[in-house]
Amino acid sequence: MKNIFLNGALSLLLLANPAWAKKDAPSRPPIKGCKWEKLTNADVGLDAWAQRCDFGFRKIDLYWKGNAIMIRYSDGGDPSALVEVFDLGAGESIEAGIKRIFADHTTDKALVARCVLAPYTAEKPPAGVKRYTFAPNAALKKQLDAKSSPDEVPDPPCGDWGDAPDGIQYFEAQPASGAHKVLFVRVGQDEALFDEKTLRLLEPVKTGKSP
Repeated sequence: MKNIFLNGALSLLLLANPAWAKKDAPSRPPIKGCKWEKLTNADVGLDAWAQRCDFGFRKIDLYWKGNAIMIRYSDGGDPSALVEVFDLGAGESIEAGIKRIFADHTTDKALVARCVLAPYTAEKPPAGVKRYTFAPNAALKKQLDAKSSPDEVPDPPCGDWGDAPDGIQYFEAQPASGAHKVLFVRVGQDEALFDEKTLRLLEPVKTGKSP
């Protein structure tokens, strides 16, 4: 009887609070030779799952540097950023903040004027997540289409921080998190060594002190 009561109570808890029962785990198995580990940075405000890999001839690890999750290969090459976290300004909307970040990181200012913020629709985002990209406006698209070749992969039409024809990258916001931040996520061409489906922006820690 005691076990029946406990099982029943647990079932009620699960039904009443599914978020409590949600398993904190990656959304997919690791790649062979890799293992998942948590990369949480409370100061930056991001909780992420990342893989550390040992293929014998090559080791790959992901680590924090500043506001970014970096990837590093043991057999050479400079580390590069995979996920970057950016603060929004006081009173700044998500869309306005993303436009500012795009403009700050795009050296060709002509592209800033000719590229427009748009929802990223190549993949369905997880619940509560919004994804954005930058695409050429109608005039620029017409100009690029006239010069394009079906046998060649074109350059990113809006630069390194816009839509990528040969890979997956986007800005991400999580309005329900309470975090006044956005992400820039570079998944790339292959299965990412971080779990883009379970990235979680952290709500600012409340100290209880008066401002």
